[in-house]
Amino acid sequence: MDIVPDSLSYLALGDSYTIGEGVEAAGRWPMQLAARLRDAGVAIADPRIIAKTGWTTDELAAAMDEAEPLGDWDFVSLLIGVNNQYRGRAADDYAGEFHRLLQRAIALARGRAKRVLVLSIPDWGVTPFAFASGRDRQAIADELDAYNAAARECCTAEGVAFVDITGISRAEAGDGVATAMLADDGLHPSARQYARWTDAALPVAMRLLARA
Repeated sequence: MDIVPDSLSYLALGDSYTIGEGVEAAGRWPMQLAARLRDAGVAIADPRIIAKTGWTTDELAAAMDEAEPLGDWDFVSLLIGVNNQYRGRAADDYAGEFHRLLQRAIALARGRAKRVLVLSIPDWGVTPFAFASGRDRQAIADELDAYNAAARECCTAEGVAFVDITGISRAEAGDGVATAMLADDGLHPSARQYARWTDAALPVAMRLLARA
């Protein structure tokens, strides 16, 4: 990881959406966010990313355990849960596991909830992958809405910023039609869609990083 001298440190936690399955490293949304922040005059390093395609909340937690000691960070982002939903796990179970991860993220940010940023889970049910495999797209949407509502509630309780990018995912990849907003697998976002997520996250991150 290239560190900008005297820069803020950034830890990005998640799954395929954070590691950027199917895109180049520079196209990952945390990498784009760090670059955009620097363009706006915020001295922040490229993120350390702890994320892997397929991870659930418990698998992310286990990976964080293995990575300890993680130390302290100036800024932490978290996006996790799609694989819990994909595997048919209950939203109530997700809520508890997500909340514990969120509390760990706050601790890693030196106890500063206002230095943690959470993104909502995008809707993979609108992708060509879901369309071609005959998935119940409405059920996927409903389940993800329940997951995201639980995550938002946890964020509100902890005073953490929550950025909703689910609507962006639904607007940019509909009716099973492949677009430039998707990677070649027809499931994961492309760098172009990640740029839209970054557009939504940037002003929030700017506000958080402006706090003492």
